Amino acid sequence: MSLARQLQPLARALFLAAGFFAASLPVLGQAPIATPGTFAENPIIYFVMTDRFFNGNPANDQSYGRQREATPKADVGTFHGGDLKGLTLKLKEGWFKELGVNALWITAPYEQIHGWVQGGQKEFKHYAYHGYYALDYTVLDRNMGTPEELRELVDTAHAQGIRILFDIVLNHPGYLDLQTAKDLKIDVLWPDWEKDANLLRNYHNYIDYNSFKFGDWWGKPWVRAGLPGYLDGGKDDLTMQLAYLPDFRTESTEAVKLPKFLKEKADTKAVDLPNTPVRGYLINWLTGWVRDYGIDGFRCDTVKHVEPEAWAALKAEALKALAEFKTKNPTRKVDDAPFWMVGEYWGVGPTKHKLTGFGFDAMLNFDFQQQEGAFAKPEKLFKSYAQAQAGKPVHMLSYISSHDTELFDRARLLEGGAALLLAPGGVQIFYGDETARPLGPEPRTDQQQATRSDMNWAKPDAKVLAHWRKLGTFRARHRALATGEHKQLGDAPYTFSRVEATSGDRVVVALAAQGPVSVSVAGVFEDGQILRDAYTGRTAKVAGGKVSLQAEQYVLLERMQPETH
Repeated sequence: MSLARQLQPLARALFLAAGFFAASLPVLGQAPIATPGTFAENPIIYFVMTDRFFNGNPANDQSYGRQREATPKADVGTFHGGDLKGLTLKLKEGWFKELGVNALWITAPYEQIHGWVQGGQKEFKHYAYHGYYALDYTVLDRNMGTPEELRELVDTAHAQGIRILFDIVLNHPGYLDLQTAKDLKIDVLWPDWEKDANLLRNYHNYIDYNSFKFGDWWGKPWVRAGLPGYLDGGKDDLTMQLAYLPDFRTESTEAVKLPKFLKEKADTKAVDLPNTPVRGYLINWLTGWVRDYGIDGFRCDTVKHVEPEAWAALKAEALKALAEFKTKNPTRKVDDAPFWMVGEYWGVGPTKHKLTGFGFDAMLNFDFQQQEGAFAKPEKLFKSYAQAQAGKPVHMLSYISSHDTELFDRARLLEGGAALLLAPGGVQIFYGDETARPLGPEPRTDQQQATRSDMNWAKPDAKVLAHWRKLGTFRARHRALATGEHKQLGDAPYTFSRVEATSGDRVVVALAAQGPVSVSVAGVFEDGQILRDAYTGRTAKVAGGKVSLQAEQYVLLERMQPETH
């Protein structure tokens, strides 16, 4: 036995003798003081790829004739069955509440293209399971569910104080795939494509790209598409065709009528709008979900590829729509906070972005994931982020995993979760980071597909989950973590405070604190105060500007409610 092992019982005895044990006993009848702040001051957003989360209604799995594939590698881009009903079931189980989440960002649930396009370099069938290939913005995709199921989802979330954010795309609709062209009777297909055993390889051979019948699709007034009768995509960010997708002409002031396919589509809610350009239709369609269901915000995709004025116009109409919903449905709202928008502007960091003047409350922070080397010793990162945030409401939304980049190292999710959930600014949890969801099959030429694997309900990592729940609920109680003044209090263990002056909210956190520790709280908490460690549930009294307790790697100190008698 090593000398260190032999000394452990002695160290524990000294620890108990010094009175640490008595100080760590729980205080009955008391609860921590919670100062969560408004959503805009302390957003804790859970990004869930609905199709990959939980299948609440298997009856809708093969809508529009969609099919799964036989092998995991071939199945990577199909619809897997997750739906709105599944989200509601998990809400009712308390999954999100136990993580401290106050908003669900869900992938766009409106109708997507029906079939598939070539994924990667002809590697797999790529369906629109992710919500980025819109077909009809006015109706739900049947794989996602029914209007009643969406209403139940929103109402269930609101009853728990959780907002619903839609992922939306203003820049482009989806491709015209073979199945959608057939379903919409757009006559641009050569015959016998359904019989081709090698269709994945021969896909484009069955489309007549010289046909002017493409005009029956969106049409020249609506999109740039580089097809007969259409404008070509441009060379700049605002007019280019991303990944060859049709580019909405949102900058055009020309009034348009409904495209032929929508005019003839039996189940659409789209109608001709008088004297309305493309931008106006898209805004009308998207804010319709806000007005009808009480959707609380949008996560906006491909922000840099749409003119700022369009985003400002979308925000203005969404604000009106949500206010109308809340006036008509006072018992179905979370609160009276205004509509909230966060943008994906590729590559931006933690500093306040210029587009906050065009309707955006926050931007996704691409920098945080790149700072993983600093997570073990995060003082420099936390200090710089607190300075960048400087004030409220929150203007950045950080993450450690993303469907567009990569999953954080699954072996380091305790460290990564602590860094994220203790960071200044707003935070976004990617589904499965709290359970150590593993990567899925990784196509050679489209590695992001691997980040979108099915939620690992059968084998969640219990230790990781408990860790994320403790940190998430702690953050949910304390707006100071998001917008408070950051100050380092100690090196061993690394200790910092966050104090939010307006509300008086304050916390002290220590990292890499294992076993009997003495944590500095001087200048934050007064001698004689009883503090609770939210990580272990133990309590301790401040003495000499310090708290002594038994730690389990992380110490999350918060004040207690006054004891009642």
